[in-house]
Amino acid sequence: MDTRVLKYFLAVAQTNNITKAAEQLHITQPTLSRQIMDLEAELDVKLFDRENRRLQLTKAGIIFQQRATTIVQLLHQTENELHQHEEELTGEINLGSAVSSVSSYITKLIAEFQKLYPNVIFNLSDGDGDVLRRQLDEGLDDLVCLLEPVEAAKYNFLELPVREKWGLIMLKDAPIAKHSTVTKKDLYKLPLILPHRSIVRDEVSDILKLNQTRLNVRATTSLPGNTIALLRNSNYYVLTVKGVYDNFHDPDLAFVPLPPNKSTGDVLAWRKNTVLSPAIKKFLQFVNEEIQES
Repeated sequence: MDTRVLKYFLAVAQTNNITKAAEQLHITQPTLSRQIMDLEAELDVKLFDRENRRLQLTKAGIIFQQRATTIVQLLHQTENELHQHEEELTGEINLGSAVSSVSSYITKLIAEFQKLYPNVIFNLSDGDGDVLRRQLDEGLDDLVCLLEPVEAAKYNFLELPVREKWGLIMLKDAPIAKHSTVTKKDLYKLPLILPHRSIVRDEVSDILKLNQTRLNVRATTSLPGNTIALLRNSNYYVLTVKGVYDNFHDPDLAFVPLPPNKSTGDVLAWRKNTVLSPAIKKFLQFVNEEIQES
């Protein structure tokens, strides 16, 4: 399959219109229509529903769009890596991170690294651990910052000098906002928003000896922005790490830690059995040196 055809398909999928896509690609509309029909014939699936002169992706088309996007991105990144000059480090690094204390740590390292290697570009993304691990597994991210524990059999990782303290975010006038810690009794009676990742909920429950069936769970979430919006409109309490609270700098919110002083480490992870680009290798070396000096 010609990668040029993948780019044609992605243009049509983005515009939902053969004519507009042809104009963007600087080819004729009949040529583009034929290329898409040939692609569908080669795959033996229907990629678009053609109704009312507007194209819509089928379920198969949506799956193919995701895979085609990944293929084109990887090809672009590979081409850049192959054309690097030995005396000048260039390339792109796709790095994902949760919005927490590790965010400020890793972005400071990126800024320092780019002072030394200004031609290395970082493509940053965020999400919860499930999203980040999926992006890493699918090759969309080269490196991701994850909360411990991680699957040692699946990933290589560097332990970062960042600890995430667990607790509840709430409105500053909440009844327990002035407490020094949150008690187990509090957790059982408060309306809670929990992390979407079950592994995180299980770990916190094990530490505090919680019975999860007794928790008053109102929602689970993976996006801090949505979490805080829900908190404001509901007077709920968000079980999360202090780094999320610190990132919002919001005087209307309060953070109360869990007992005991529960904290979790962060790691920088990458897939095992994968070839790393010179830029990624150099960045990992840089991060490791910074860890040793801290």
